[in-house]
Amino acid sequence: MGWRMVTDKNKNPLEVVEYSQLGYDKDYHRHRYHQGIPEGVKDLPPGIALPLESNLAYMNGICFSKGCYLGQELTARTHHTGVIRKRLVPVRFSSVVPISEGAEVLTQAGKSAGRYRAGQEDIGLALLRLVYVKEELHLKIAGNAQINLSASIPEWWPKASNN
Repeated sequence: MGWRMVTDKNKNPLEVVEYSQLGYDKDYHRHRYHQGIPEGVKDLPPGIALPLESNLAYMNGICFSKGCYLGQELTARTHHTGVIRKRLVPVRFSSVVPISEGAEVLTQAGKSAGRYRAGQEDIGLALLRLVYVKEELHLKIAGNAQINLSASIPEWWPKASNN
């Protein structure tokens, strides 16, 4: 999935992790979006983002044996029933245009497939209904114009997962 490291300013990061290379924040976020990894309040809006829809269980970000945290009962019940209809997935746009966070993603038939969360240039994250991930999708931009997008399932997701 990539690395992000904070080191002492006197240390050379390339010596801390073998075969590493330096990059820019923009590169890090682009890689993160490509992998479908959410980070921060743009990708995980407080009060809106749900842990399972945000793939936190796939990243060992949820403990199902610990209790007493906000949303624990709903999260555990949903996890154990095994039905998660929407997930945060990487999306790629057909061109680079400004996209509003929260913009509705539509199928070619005009049905709501989900909502765009955040991104940069031609790549980002969207919370989509899984049944529509393989379909041709678009969202409306200025006026009646639309921009096409394609969604994908990250390779690091568990293969046995139906959702």
